[in-house]
Amino acid sequence: MSAEAKYEEAEVKDEKIIDPDARDTTVAPVVYDITSYGVDYDVEGLVKRLQRGDIVIPDFQRDYVWSLTEASRLVESMLLGLPIPGIFLAKDSDTNRLLVIDGQQRLKSLQFFYSGEFNPKPEKKSSRKFKLKKVQARFEGLMYHELESNDRRSLDDSIIHATIIKQETPSEDNTSIYHVFERLNTGGRKLTAQEIRVAIYMGALNKLIVDLNDYGRWRELFGPKHSRLKDQELILRFFAFYFNKEGYIKPIKEFLNKFNQKYRNLSEEKYLEWGSVFKATIDFVYDNGGRPVFRPDRVFNTNVFESVMYVVAKKLQNDPESLKGVSLFKKLQPLFENRDFIESVTRATTDESSMEARHKFVEEALS
Repeated sequence: MSAEAKYEEAEVKDEKIIDPDARDTTVAPVVYDITSYGVDYDVEGLVKRLQRGDIVIPDFQRDYVWSLTEASRLVESMLLGLPIPGIFLAKDSDTNRLLVIDGQQRLKSLQFFYSGEFNPKPEKKSSRKFKLKKVQARFEGLMYHELESNDRRSLDDSIIHATIIKQETPSEDNTSIYHVFERLNTGGRKLTAQEIRVAIYMGALNKLIVDLNDYGRWRELFGPKHSRLKDQELILRFFAFYFNKEGYIKPIKEFLNKFNQKYRNLSEEKYLEWGSVFKATIDFVYDNGGRPVFRPDRVFNTNVFESVMYVVAKKLQNDPESLKGVSLFKKLQPLFENRDFIESVTRATTDESSMEARHKFVEEALS
């Protein structure tokens, strides 16, 4: 492959990934029917809902970035009766829990103030006390339990307006939440597609992906963990093609969204089965080719990964005898010099025809 090709690359410490699909800006041709309504929550009620887990701030969102002064100013505004911006929540159709789409910094600040600890870290034994800082003299240095009773009641009863959305149609998924999240979360660094999926499709499938991402042989083949979750996205991609290739329609981002949403709550049986399929495929690649298999030009290529993993996994399932004694890299090496195969993994890669072509090339190479 030409090193001068303008691929989308993502650096992982000393690793690089070639992901031509990242250039695809195709928008899924879907029209959504979304209902939305407003709810006025009092602050005390919001904090209690957060503590109970009725309102969920995803494990992965933009890190809490406010300073103690910024958080103190928010609390002071509410103590003074000043209005603050509303929040945006999405209703999960499976659990009826509310997912925070916009307003994380404000909600966490209030939660911290009520708990008395400012931005506590699980790995640290002690944390900083949340004492109001750089606010009016009457509030300066006070914690929640130290407020005058009338001030504490005033804060408890302060109102935050929430807009709650729920996707009505299409009824088979809630991918609109992904797009709302993507458009609203523009602060700081732009979240990647997989970072958003981890935030909004919480469930057994994402837990399985996190677990498999620690699998030693996968780490050897991929390299160090990717700071933007590209390695986790590749595991999701493997499952999506292995179990639903016939349902593939570009753009691939939407294909993965729908798959992640549909199978988010895997049964325990499927959890074990899917994990075994992934590990068995990785084991075969590791034992019969190793790192070069996914690196036609010494750089990890996501489309080579997809096609090789899919074909190998299907052969292990349907005709394992055909793979006995096979040296993957030797079998695939001629493809890395084949112009048509190179086209299928570097140009218009999300097209259905390109996907079918690269899978067919690998299938024939291993036959």
